[in-house]
Amino acid sequence: MTQSRGDGATVTITCTDFSPDCVQVEHVANVDDFLARHRPEWAVVRWLNIDGLSDMNVLRAFAVKYNLHPLVVEDVVHVGQRPKAEDYPNTGEHQARLFIIARMLEMFDGHVQSEQISFVLGHKTLLTFQERQGDVWDPIRQRIGAKGSRLRQNDVSFLIYSLLDALIDQCFPILEFYSEQLEDLEDQALATPTGDTIRRIHAVKRELLVVRRCVWPMREVINRLQREKHECMSDVTRTYLRDLYDNCVQIIDLVETYREFATSLAEIYMSALSIRMNEIMKVLTIMGTIFIPLTFLAGVYGMNMPIPENQSSWTYPIFWCICIATVVGMLRVFKRRGWL
Repeated sequence: MTQSRGDGATVTITCTDFSPDCVQVEHVANVDDFLARHRPEWAVVRWLNIDGLSDMNVLRAFAVKYNLHPLVVEDVVHVGQRPKAEDYPNTGEHQARLFIIARMLEMFDGHVQSEQISFVLGHKTLLTFQERQGDVWDPIRQRIGAKGSRLRQNDVSFLIYSLLDALIDQCFPILEFYSEQLEDLEDQALATPTGDTIRRIHAVKRELLVVRRCVWPMREVINRLQREKHECMSDVTRTYLRDLYDNCVQIIDLVETYREFATSLAEIYMSALSIRMNEIMKVLTIMGTIFIPLTFLAGVYGMNMPIPENQSSWTYPIFWCICIATVVGMLRVFKRRGWL
């Protein structure tokens, strides 16, 4: 359900409880009533997904209920954070929590957009905070609903692995889209380079930079989760994180390859533009060279002064014969030298 403030901002809360034998999905209508109830005894994992960070009263209520550290709440609210993983051990005042910030990439109108996703992992509960509604986790929800799935058979740390894996896998179709864009730009840069071509090349480079800024630090996060043990992260999940790390490395390699390709396309564009300009200058130079002797001849015989040859009627055809012969001779010389 949706929690609303007076200014129209909304927060959508979904609670998913599941075990190997049972699943229950609840759209929270009243936060106070929901937080007053305990998790069902049969539930092995509880996943709370909060879409929207506008209502501080709702966020504060969850922070109090799940005993979140103030620094966690601050990082959740202040979006734009770099992906990171922070360990909050059990101190008596605050329960043990593993806090992870990741970035979700999605395509809107042909442009990639990045959204901060915050994860708070406990022993049996996972809280996810999103900036706005809409995500890439529908396949995860379907797997939770399927009896006998690996998600249903494991603990809450395996759920956070699956969610992170979905965020990373989302990068592959995005990179495929930019790969096709670069192929089209290559053909355009070689055939008909225009000002729009170089603008699109630089736009693709900027979009790839957004992907790089999201995935590059995620590799460090996954590597840290693999190396450092945490009481909320099971050994089974840490084993699966190796595959997630490999995917991050593969995406980074693809991003770097495409960015280098985009850079080479910009160089190809400049080279094609230079070649095209040289061809134009060559044609203009040849035309100017051809008309130089013709201008000289026309200037000499067009002077307003008596010239002996003007007294003969056959001198005018001879003049044109000389001009034509000069042009033909120059064209033959240019062709012999490979200038045409």
